[in-house]
Amino acid sequence: MDALYTAVATATHGREGRAVSSDGVLDLALGMPQALGGNGQGTNPEQLFAAGYAACFGSALGLVGRTAKVDVSDAAVTAEVSIGKQGEGFGLAVTLRVELPDSVDEATGRKLVEQAHQVCPYSNATRGNIEVDLVIE
Repeated sequence: MDALYTAVATATHGREGRAVSSDGVLDLALGMPQALGGNGQGTNPEQLFAAGYAACFGSALGLVGRTAKVDVSDAAVTAEVSIGKQGEGFGLAVTLRVELPDSVDEATGRKLVEQAHQVCPYSNATRGNIEVDLVIE
């Protein structure tokens, strides 16, 4: 792969620490979610992954929409990232909820979402590794 951009971030003290990007734009406290026994006082890795995946998938959808000459600029993508026990360790699962503009018919919308799933770097990275469900709303 020829890298077009490389993001760099450092996390200290795991889920109870801090994450900072190399340019300082991202600088936030990390915290264990209450559902996993923490106090919920900070962002957790699943939220960061969900935000990144939702944004990236939205961009991929915009790309395939422009190529198909279908306006999906008002689409919204919500990523739900779940963590749970998997064997001896932990695993992730993702549900991507894509809300398309009313002007996009169901068949076209399904085709665009499936194409975006082939283009999105997050989808390509997770394919075959974790379950990703696509839901069109």
